[in-house]
Amino acid sequence: MNNTTIDYADFAEYDRRQRGIERHLLAAFLGGLVVGLVGMLISGAGPGWAGLIYDPYAYLALSLTVGATASGFGWALLTTFLAAVSTLVAAMGASALRGYESFDTIGGSAAGLNWTLALLVGLGLLAYVTRRGDVWGDLAAGAVGAVLIADVVDRATPGFIDSEQEFWPGPALAVGLVSVALVFVLRRNARGRVRALALSAVFAGLFTICMAAFVAGWIPLAV
Repeated sequence: MNNTTIDYADFAEYDRRQRGIERHLLAAFLGGLVVGLVGMLISGAGPGWAGLIYDPYAYLALSLTVGATASGFGWALLTTFLAAVSTLVAAMGASALRGYESFDTIGGSAAGLNWTLALLVGLGLLAYVTRRGDVWGDLAAGAVGAVLIADVVDRATPGFIDSEQEFWPGPALAVGLVSVALVFVLRRNARGRVRALALSAVFAGLFTICMAAFVAGWIPLAV
């Protein structure tokens, strides 16, 4: 008669993994609600620089954190989408209670709202890929840094799409330095950090050139 040995440690590990996924899903949902509600509550209530930094960088930070701590690529997609949707719904609900148009608050329009959602989910997926120790991780970290730096350039440069006079120089310099430091932290070795920082600079530079060409009328696109 065959004796079957059951390794209860495997069951315990599986149970811990499932509980960890459940806690991560719940944390992503609740985190999105908190970030969205706080963003609308402090809108116009505090110093101008605080609002400029909170929106959108608190939302981006939440997406990056959720994606980087996911258990797998599929879970990163699900949890970042859940966090992004709960953030946007909470922000839209709070803004509606204050008498604001929801689309004007988030993204400026329905298309802008969809773009914001796609950006948050995309950043979360990039954050998950940064956990890889190969060149793909370097590329993802560089892309994350480039998105943040490009947004800083867009908001700090007069004449660009989302330019804000109050964003320069204090908030822009603070967010720019944090973006560079984030790329540095996301990689585990000096070579990976150098590659990721170089990629961030290249991607952000290409964005700046394209944006300048658009503003100058060399790229005939409608906004």
